Amino acid sequence: MARNQAPNSPFNIVIIGQNNRLQYEAVLFAASLRHTSPDFQGRLFVATPQPGPKWRNDPSIRNADVLKALKQLDAEVLPFENRVFGDAYPYGNKIEALAALPEGEPFVFFDTDTLITGDLTSVPFDFDRPSASLKCEGTWPNPTLYGPGYDGIWKALYERFGLDFESSLDLSQPEGYWRRYLYFNAGYFYYGCPRVFGQRYLDYAKTIRWEDIPELAGQSLDPWLDQVALPLVIHSLRGGRDTLPPGLLDGSISCHYRLFPMLYARESDHVIDVLETVAAPNKFKKVLKNYEPMKKLIFQNKGAKVRALFDQDNLPRKEQAIRNRIKSAGLWLR
Repeated sequence: MARNQAPNSPFNIVIIGQNNRLQYEAVLFAASLRHTSPDFQGRLFVATPQPGPKWRNDPSIRNADVLKALKQLDAEVLPFENRVFGDAYPYGNKIEALAALPEGEPFVFFDTDTLITGDLTSVPFDFDRPSASLKCEGTWPNPTLYGPGYDGIWKALYERFGLDFESSLDLSQPEGYWRRYLYFNAGYFYYGCPRVFGQRYLDYAKTIRWEDIPELAGQSLDPWLDQVALPLVIHSLRGGRDTLPPGLLDGSISCHYRLFPMLYARESDHVIDVLETVAAPNKFKKVLKNYEPMKKLIFQNKGAKVRALFDQDNLPRKEQAIRNRIKSAGLWLR
């Protein structure tokens, strides 16, 4: 199954592509990977959901220019079927796509709204010990007045899947504080076999969403389901929160920007330089400018206007304050 990987040994990358903004973000992701990690020897998959009963409309990539750009970037479009989620929970794509990846080959999943900004082959992944993004906030659970609290909710989930709850805790954090509990952003994660990881992820997510777990009464699972199941999967596969050196992913090597106005507002000059450099070649520019936020922010220089609204070394503490300032300037595009 999983094998310990030395730095620079091959692994695959998977992102999700779809007939919406994700197809343009996929082109940007692929271009940034090829620009900053020329020695990457694995395969880059753009996993694309196929039409079927779980979708009201065809979600597959049909844009000929996008498909041509992805081919030029040596990205492989990988069709997969949604048998569980589809329209009802599009975040489930990252779970169901894993079944289509090559069995037994180490993989790293990235959210498509990510740029690779450094040499990805230098990251010392240990594919026997999975992990995921720690760039997160305490978005789940939201304990109610009458309980249970964080302890009760998370403990119920660990016990539901036969996992040891106590060994998942960060005892340096106070009781009842969300960081004490294993929690990730699902913006990236990795393991030695996508089929093993994906099947467990799917089983856990289905159980959490549809089976009766009394401690989850009153807790919203939309859109948090993927991030509720993820730490349980990682813990069950002997992974954890500290299996990578800090400052690489979500740091010097990758940037999960999420929204283009926020990218220009708060990311480093290096990230902006990578973005604008990889988008500049005409063969990619003519594709990307069909997506309005990219057209206006990257190619019509409105991104520079967003950036000028802020001191990147002294940003507002709350994200909503950043958003509000951008919206007041008439530059919020998504």
